[in-house]
Amino acid sequence: MIHIRSAFFALLGLSISHFTSATPASSSASAPVVDLGYAQYQGSLDSATNVTTFTGIRYAAPPLGELRFAAPQPPTAQTGVQDATGIPAMCYQGPYGNNETAPVSVYGFNKRATAVQATSEDCLFLNVFIPGEMPAEAVTGGGLPVVFWIHGGGYDSGSAAAYNGTDLIMEAEGGVIVVVTQYRLGAFGFLAGNEVKAGGATNVGILDQRYALEWVQKNIATFGGDASKVTIWGQSAGAGSVLQHLVANGGNTQPPLFNAAITSSTFLPSQYNYNDRIPQLIYDEVVAQTGCSSSADTLACLRTVNATAIETVNEYIAASAFYGSYVWVPVVDGTLITERPSVTMASGQVNGEYYLAVGNTFEGPDFVNQNETLTVTDYVSQLFPDLPLEQVEEAAYIYSGLGTPVDQANYIMGESIFVCPTYFMLAPFAGRSWKGIFAIPPGLHGDDVAYYFDDVAPPYNNTQFRTAFDDIFMAFAMHNNPNAKYDPTDITPYWNEYYIGQSEMLFNETVAGVPEVVPVTTDQGLLDRCAFWAGVTAMTAQ
Repeated sequence: MIHIRSAFFALLGLSISHFTSATPASSSASAPVVDLGYAQYQGSLDSATNVTTFTGIRYAAPPLGELRFAAPQPPTAQTGVQDATGIPAMCYQGPYGNNETAPVSVYGFNKRATAVQATSEDCLFLNVFIPGEMPAEAVTGGGLPVVFWIHGGGYDSGSAAAYNGTDLIMEAEGGVIVVVTQYRLGAFGFLAGNEVKAGGATNVGILDQRYALEWVQKNIATFGGDASKVTIWGQSAGAGSVLQHLVANGGNTQPPLFNAAITSSTFLPSQYNYNDRIPQLIYDEVVAQTGCSSSADTLACLRTVNATAIETVNEYIAASAFYGSYVWVPVVDGTLITERPSVTMASGQVNGEYYLAVGNTFEGPDFVNQNETLTVTDYVSQLFPDLPLEQVEEAAYIYSGLGTPVDQANYIMGESIFVCPTYFMLAPFAGRSWKGIFAIPPGLHGDDVAYYFDDVAPPYNNTQFRTAFDDIFMAFAMHNNPNAKYDPTDITPYWNEYYIGQSEMLFNETVAGVPEVVPVTTDQGLLDRCAFWAGVTAMTAQ
């Protein structure tokens, strides 16, 4: 999630030329061609970075017509060589809630400007970045580890084009392959309700990501990657997506799709059952606003509605949500997500072997109206509409000593949705996980992204800090341990595995502007507040 503000809507009207073609192309070091069986794609080799890139690879069939609101399907065969050097269309985008009261309540955000590109329902593409030249043939063992990046944006905005995998390859000194995927967003990706469950699929945005992960398992060896060494990584809603994959199938996905996971600002808003009051209310509203109410089969009707009409409804409903919240988020579907995520995490059964969690100092302010006039009790009631009054008042009491009412709302939003779910997720990985805190002022949600996707120099452009912070992610991806240093200038001290209440690694700067990378002990007050949120997850639907 990251903020795209007024410029966001301007992007919706912009377009680019189609990026695929069936023109034959010859394969060379500068114009490599990969044969995926169903299609051949021609990428490019950047001589300055020595990174080969394929952008806009179709990993699933266009989700159009009968495939709207359905699970992803295999791409159809394409003849000729497809151009994989342009910018693929991004999935339809949506805003975040800006109402002072909530007709519904969930949420998200987006702070990273997206490259100018078209929006389309036909958007299931991924980009692949590999160090050096394209290998002559698929590797049969010993390939490079793979970083699979899932973008944020509140499940309602964002695209692959905003994240240049070359940045991560340069930070890893050529030690990884990077895959950046797109997935259906907003109403197209997260419409739920009885009718969707019966006649289509819920959580299709998550199913898209899963399908892309299956694509990696089938195809990454062709690019020189090792399918047994896949690290999934995401920020905000991308990190929330990682959480969904960790708990998928009750935490026992077979065969495994990844072996390690990284979350940057875990995002876990209310995740209702697919047919609960709020998801069904949203479905009914979409049906009403698209003129499908009188249809005997409302889902079939929705599949015939023009995509731009659904996008209009998508934007309207999203904007009507409580300030800083998002309507379109995953649900408990009983199939892929079998129960509330906190229940699965508490069981200790999760997918993946290793976990790295990094959060920011102040996750909440971007999602709270800093001129908030609601009382703290009213704020909690709007954020979690099914939380009983007794627990609402208890939450207000717990946070009463943390500054002004707006300060308290900032903490409540940040801790209940981002910070505490991270600790819930660390628990089943105790002894095989690491916890970090990004604190470069102001330490807001999304401020960390510019340090690892760093096409432009980040605000604190200190070489020592950037090496220390960037290298933890790549060391983890390559060796499943952030202590596996590969740069002698890395100043990060030994990083202990995380056990609840024990050491975390702080990434900050001193008042003199000197990097401060030191172990710290988890704040007990924070853990106590997280214990409260852990005790009410059945009522907050987390």
